[in-house]
Amino acid sequence: MKPGELKGFREKIDSVDDQIIKLLAERAGYVKEVGRRKKVANLPEFRPEREVEIIERMCEKNELLNTGLPSESIATFWLEIISGCRALEKKLKVAYLGPQGTYSELAARVLFGHMVEFVPCYSLEEVLDKSESGDTDISVLPVENSIEGTVGRTLDLLLTARLNISAEISIPINHLLLRKVSGVEGITKVVAHSQALLQCQKWLDVKLPSVSRLAVESNGIAAQMAEQDEKIVAIAGKMAQEKYKLVSVAKDIQNEKFNRTRFAALGNFYPDECDVDQTSIIVGVRDQVGAMHKVVESFAKNKVSLRRFESRPARMTRVSAWEYLFYIDLEGHINDPKIKKALDDVRENSVFFKNLGSYPLFEKLGLPSQLT
Repeated sequence: MKPGELKGFREKIDSVDDQIIKLLAERAGYVKEVGRRKKVANLPEFRPEREVEIIERMCEKNELLNTGLPSESIATFWLEIISGCRALEKKLKVAYLGPQGTYSELAARVLFGHMVEFVPCYSLEEVLDKSESGDTDISVLPVENSIEGTVGRTLDLLLTARLNISAEISIPINHLLLRKVSGVEGITKVVAHSQALLQCQKWLDVKLPSVSRLAVESNGIAAQMAEQDEKIVAIAGKMAQEKYKLVSVAKDIQNEKFNRTRFAALGNFYPDECDVDQTSIIVGVRDQVGAMHKVVESFAKNKVSLRRFESRPARMTRVSAWEYLFYIDLEGHINDPKIKKALDDVRENSVFFKNLGSYPLFEKLGLPSQLT
């Protein structure tokens, strides 16, 4: 290759970059005007269905143009553009289960990008309270893990929450065993969230059978403890490893390779329809033969697909103690006439009914699982 042979190509790349930044400035101007008009009309800054629409459209254009760029890269690029432009209207405050380095923080970053004020909390109750009190705009809560099932505390909080679900994301959970020093000699305690301990139980039983285990409020707290004491190992993710400068002495220690957790974003936002919607409800039925069948039949006759159907003992509702509530996820939006009709039928056959919201599933957009 001759000296200077690449110069012309680099100049063309620089020229394209100049055009991109000019177009981004133009886009930012339009966003500011939209924000001004939203404020006058008292409309919400966060429109998850609109963000889904933009990312989907850009990924489709990427495929049509055959750019050679992976759709995940396009989704990441536009997620951050949207995040930065959204901050021109208002910089959202997002509460999550902290401290820094938890999977909840990762889920929040995947959903909202980096131009958000992230607020770490030390319990799921505090996470929800932050948004209910108005201190934050959105609360991100773990809902279900593919290995250990639903997060019971979150389901109980959803039962009485004054917020609705505005978006959902599912991210892969790849557990690392983290320590201040390398090697596994001298370890006296394994520390992690109770769900993480269960998700890694098989590995721990084989590799560290005699080491005691301690459940704490979050994997971020576990990582902090490991940072302070080299005899402690934490189960956490890559974000925690980087944040607390820990050594990974083992990786992918979860019981099953396919390990994902769903996270729900709750706030006072009511998304319109898009093509990746889900609706979630809680139902309590009468204690009589065929009551649950009538509820299920309501979905079948209206041709509504169920994504999740789970029971949980009733608490703090009009349903009697030791009877059960049913947490149900439906495919589609409540504005869909067939879903509206199905839910009207369900109400008629229920003693307790709560609509948790209709919202987009962001994981269907192919967003990346790591944004560190």
